[in-house]
Amino acid sequence: MRPLRIEVWSDIACPWCWVGKRHLEAAIAQVNHPVEVAWRAFELDPSAPKRHDPSVDYVARLASKYGTTRDGAQRMIDRMTSVGKERGLDFRFDRAKPSNTFDAHRLLAWAARHGKQGELGERLFKAYMNEGVCVGDPDALAELADDVGLDVEAARAVLSGDDFAQHVRDDEALAAELGVRGVPFFVIDQTLAVQGAQPTEAIVGALERALGQQAGLEQVNTHDACGPEGC
Repeated sequence: MRPLRIEVWSDIACPWCWVGKRHLEAAIAQVNHPVEVAWRAFELDPSAPKRHDPSVDYVARLASKYGTTRDGAQRMIDRMTSVGKERGLDFRFDRAKPSNTFDAHRLLAWAARHGKQGELGERLFKAYMNEGVCVGDPDALAELADDVGLDVEAARAVLSGDDFAQHVRDDEALAAELGVRGVPFFVIDQTLAVQGAQPTEAIVGALERALGQQAGLEQVNTHDACGPEGC
C-alpha cells in the first residue's frame, strides 16, 4: 500500500499554519491509509532581522505589514486567538518576538534527516506563538532541537554554517513555481493542492480524492445517479 505524500509549505511565524497543522493531523486520523508528511520552507518576511526589535510591538508590526490600523490589526489578532483556542492552541501574541525564520527552516530540513521534522516543527510553533522565544536566535533554536531529542551540538553545528540553506531556497523556488502566495499550502501526492487553513472536513475530502486517484477511481460528482435504493 503506497502512502499518500503530503507536502506542506508553512512558516513558523504564521499562526494559520499552526491551525492548519492541527486540521491536517485531524484529517489524517480520519483516513485509514498511511501518510507521509514533508514540511517545506516558506518565509513570510525574508527581510526580518535575526534579532527581535523590542521597540516594535506585534500589533504595530502587523498593522504596518497589512496596511491597516492598530484597531484593525488587533481584530486580526483577536480572531486568530479565538480560532486557536477552539483548536486547543494558546496564541500569546503579546509575547511574540518576530524575527527571521530562515535558520529555523534550515534546522527543520536537518531534523527531517533524523525523523524529527514534525516534532521540531510543533516545538517551534509553540516556542514562537506561545512562549515568546526568538526563533531567529541560533542558541534558542539549538535548545528547541534538544527539547525534541535531537543532538544539541549537532544542531549548533548546522546553525553555525550554511547547511541546508540551498534546501530552503529550493523549497521557496518551488513554491514560487507553483504560484504559492500564502501559507499553509498543502500538495497531496503531487496532484491536488489545498491552500489555507481549510476545515478538517475539506482536507479529508482532498485526501480521499487523492486515494481515489491512486486507485484509478477519480469521482467527478456524487449526484444524478442510480443505486440499490433507487434513482
